[in-house]
Amino acid sequence: MRFRHRVAAGFATLLLPLAGLVGLADSAHAASSATATYAKTQDWGNGFAGAWTVTNSGTSAISSWTIEWDFPSGTSVTSAWDADVTNSGNHWTAKNKSYNGSLAPGASVTFGFNGTGTGSPTNCTLNGGSCDGGPSVPGDEPPSAPGTPTASGITDTSVKLSWTAATDDKGIKNYDVLRDGAKVATVTATSYTDSGLTAGTDYSYTVQARDTADQTGPASGAVAVHTTGGGSTPPPTGDKVKMGYFTDWGIYQRNYNVKNLVTSGSAAKITHINYAFGNVTNGKCAIGDEYADYDKAFTADQSVSGVADTWDQPLRGNFNQLRQLKAKYPHIKVLWSFGGWTWSGGFGDAAKNPTAFAQSCYDLVHDPRWADVFDGIDIDWEYPNACGLTCDTSGSAALKNILAALRAKFGNNALVTAATTADASSGGKVDAADYGGAAQYVNWYNVMTYDFFGAWDAQGPTAPHSPLTSYDGIPQDGFNSADAIAKYKAAGVPANKLLLGIGFYGRGWTGVTQDAPGGTATGPAHGTYEQGIEDYRILKASCPATGTVAGTAYARCGSDWWSYDTPATINSKMAWAKSQGLGGAFFWEFSGDTDNGELVGALSNGLS
Repeated sequence: MRFRHRVAAGFATLLLPLAGLVGLADSAHAASSATATYAKTQDWGNGFAGAWTVTNSGTSAISSWTIEWDFPSGTSVTSAWDADVTNSGNHWTAKNKSYNGSLAPGASVTFGFNGTGTGSPTNCTLNGGSCDGGPSVPGDEPPSAPGTPTASGITDTSVKLSWTAATDDKGIKNYDVLRDGAKVATVTATSYTDSGLTAGTDYSYTVQARDTADQTGPASGAVAVHTTGGGSTPPPTGDKVKMGYFTDWGIYQRNYNVKNLVTSGSAAKITHINYAFGNVTNGKCAIGDEYADYDKAFTADQSVSGVADTWDQPLRGNFNQLRQLKAKYPHIKVLWSFGGWTWSGGFGDAAKNPTAFAQSCYDLVHDPRWADVFDGIDIDWEYPNACGLTCDTSGSAALKNILAALRAKFGNNALVTAATTADASSGGKVDAADYGGAAQYVNWYNVMTYDFFGAWDAQGPTAPHSPLTSYDGIPQDGFNSADAIAKYKAAGVPANKLLLGIGFYGRGWTGVTQDAPGGTATGPAHGTYEQGIEDYRILKASCPATGTVAGTAYARCGSDWWSYDTPATINSKMAWAKSQGLGGAFFWEFSGDTDNGELVGALSNGLS
């Protein structure tokens, strides 16, 4: 594949800000100045995601915090975010990071973790005292968590929140409403309208109940709110992006046409298409493949409309087929993606004059022949201020400058997105560019959470190319999707501006004698179009999955070892993406799926 995405990725160790707190708090005893409440946010049988929230309920600031608790034998923390977590046997200790130890009165901080086992924490202490706020009342449990708030009536400056009541054996006295972890109101009703907000801004709300003995219960689940106005708007809460790449070269050897999106059923299940790729050359956007893009004449049986192209019609090629697809499925938005693995070297010149580059892209995307086809632009720069096929030295601000220029030129009603690295290692590709600062100009980032490992390391060790989390024996710490997403969140990128990436293909080695990951190899396995890589639609039959590791399937067939995603692993990854509050997911690319679009179906169903 000429333009196949390739990523070397990873991140240090810790994991996962959590999208919402659900479940009940551990019933520890009272402390007058601070509380620590626990919630299990996700459960997948032999593992789970959890979170602790520390709230300063006193009148003076807290400079640091330490939570200690016990897990029963067989339950443990495997990775964590926003805290340093250690253990001595079954006793666990979490200490604040340097940046989140100080809490003003009324402020809260949450850290999350992944764990194995099924147990719940007991014997909780916070800074040496008990974890439960309010007076200690022997035999009186604190109230339950209220229902996760729902948001309605969102304007530039306000939002109405409503929630179902908490329960308590002594009765509920009132509720604290927390915005981004800080209390903004105490009410007796199960609704509240928060005003004085900033237009075009992300907020997160939770609610805590207090009983008649003044004991405070755990926080509810969190609801994300994005106020209207104020510039680019990320996908609305609950409206997840389901986007796939369609490659211009797929119409050749692969014989995969836009019509296949219809016959497979995929068109009804997606929200967006990235058309790949336009070229970047001489500091400008340019046509990638003139024949495929707007010249090829499709026969009646190849055409979405069922009508053959004629020699004299104004527009043919994939662009005309995409136009027909949008007429048939008006909900689909199409973005023109520029760059990719082969053509990213052109962004260096583009970064020298972002305004001129943006103008060239706008003129090309809005060419009168196909202006109605595209709803925006995607930038696939592999990689800003770092090395891909070539090395870039444009500086850390280059991506931000280009995206700012594109947003200014295309305006707030167009989609402006970027495919981004998943290399979250310390000093790695995420650190090389200002992704946090650039996020204000995009609707979302397509985080390329695949190709972490592959047969470019010809002797192995064998490893899943798209691990969701770390695992024992992973060839490099942090090379996994969860660490990459966590790194972007830590850089200040809102969760709903992050899409999780899925590969519709496998990566494989040959000369392997070991079934489990970690085996040695002699080189890449044979692939239909490229050594070491194969479509899911072929692997499904030729090398069926026999196991999973870190959320990705694998199998050894003879001397070949492959890893790839299946409908089952995609479903679990989508559940994780939702638990993180991500804006949705995307995949590379349509032609790797089965004729009936089973991977697209799994992604769509998992996000619904």
